[in-house]
Amino acid sequence: MFDFLIQGFDVALTPLNLGLAFTGALLGTLFGALPGIGPINGIAILMPLAYTLGLPAESALILLAGVYTGAEYGGRMSSILLNVPGDAGAVMTTLDGYPLAKKGLAGPALGLSAISSFVGATIAIIGLTLFAPMLAEVAVLFGPAEFFGLMVFAFASMSVMMGNDPVKTGIGAVLGVLVAMVGVDSGTGVMRYTLDMPELYDGVDFVVMIIGLFAISEILLMLEHAHSKKAEDEMPPVGRVMVHIKEVMYCKWAMLRSSIIGFIVGVLPGTGASVASAVAYTTEKRLSDKDNTFGTGDMRGLAAPEAGNNAAAVGSFVPMLTLGIPGSGTTAVLLGALMLYNITPGPMMFTERPEVAGGLIASLYIGNIVLLLLNLPLAGLFAKVLTIPRWALVPGIAILAFVGVYQLHSSLTAIYMMLLIGVVGYALRKLGFSLAPIILGYVLGGLMEDNLRRALSISGGDMGILWQSGISIGLWIAAALLLLMPLIMTKLLPGKSLTHT
Repeated sequence: MFDFLIQGFDVALTPLNLGLAFTGALLGTLFGALPGIGPINGIAILMPLAYTLGLPAESALILLAGVYTGAEYGGRMSSILLNVPGDAGAVMTTLDGYPLAKKGLAGPALGLSAISSFVGATIAIIGLTLFAPMLAEVAVLFGPAEFFGLMVFAFASMSVMMGNDPVKTGIGAVLGVLVAMVGVDSGTGVMRYTLDMPELYDGVDFVVMIIGLFAISEILLMLEHAHSKKAEDEMPPVGRVMVHIKEVMYCKWAMLRSSIIGFIVGVLPGTGASVASAVAYTTEKRLSDKDNTFGTGDMRGLAAPEAGNNAAAVGSFVPMLTLGIPGSGTTAVLLGALMLYNITPGPMMFTERPEVAGGLIASLYIGNIVLLLLNLPLAGLFAKVLTIPRWALVPGIAILAFVGVYQLHSSLTAIYMMLLIGVVGYALRKLGFSLAPIILGYVLGGLMEDNLRRALSISGGDMGILWQSGISIGLWIAAALLLLMPLIMTKLLPGKSLTHT
């Protein structure tokens, strides 16, 4: 295990990868600070640029992982200063973060959130280091039937845990699977949903899909709200950012408990930072809120979700690296990035491409320290990003999106496809759909079909192979329990919905 980590630091400490880790952390913080941009849009914009620049796979992943973890840090700024979550994982931060800012404690709140994020991410990175190689050894026992059962479990957990509406989440996942089926069937050579368009014979490109679905739809939403009130008119002054040791010690148990909760939740496929922050906050409220101060500006109510969502962000790398299953919408995008380099995430990656897995884990240690050093003294400077007017922000994002897709494909058809997907994504968001399940369905759909084909090929068409092993049976039972959980909880807790508790 330690030899593996030392090898990872050999990769992460090269001048190129150190620079990329710093760049990713800086850009991620800026992307996270802007409401609505978040890690997925940041990665979607930078991924084609990293690929066309010819960066090695491990370097590209270090850059994109830095953006991911940096955005989790940056997302707290608009939550605390404007009461506007930077992304879904920062929703719970607004409950006590904004009241603290209204009390004149915006600076200490930003500082405490940075320290809480550091603690949560550090504990999760240690967990990733300890458990990922061990889980990879267990995952070697998985065959096609077991991987198919794992995909079913991932879809079940996603439909129950992601978002407030399991039905819409399930519909989104199905849409993603349908998009993944477009193109020539690799098994039979049959054209599927290509509309006789040669451009669709190879399917819908991942980069086109991700940039259209997230970046273009976000641009359309920004244009819709172009006349909203300016951030600089309502943002409170930051003041001192450094936190007193007494304030940190007051929140130490909240940070530790929430970090462990966030890591466990993050490891579960399809959950992500939003679920982790909600579970961490509600758990801490039940344990510590003796005087009903949560929601009025309690620092423990700020530390808990910040530690939880950052721990979950790192925890979501565990299933991605060891099983090839994205732990969140953002790691689904990172999974697609690896596939651009013809790397299949899973247990064999630790032996076949140790420089990729080890370099990523080592870079998380480095990037987490960089983020703390950036966010404590420069929080007030980063907060200025919130004052960028939309008339300057929208064209900038649009240029990066168009350049990224055109550099990769040199085709106007790809641009038109990106715009069409963007309009569809915008419509789905207006209808209350989360876009992350669509990407998860798109990424997992192809893997699910491939493993089903392999399993049936091994068994000669006998479906019984899908539940012959103990691992497969356990995964099917777990998936069924997850799907039945809302009904069970409704019976146990009348009048309460699982997704809102």
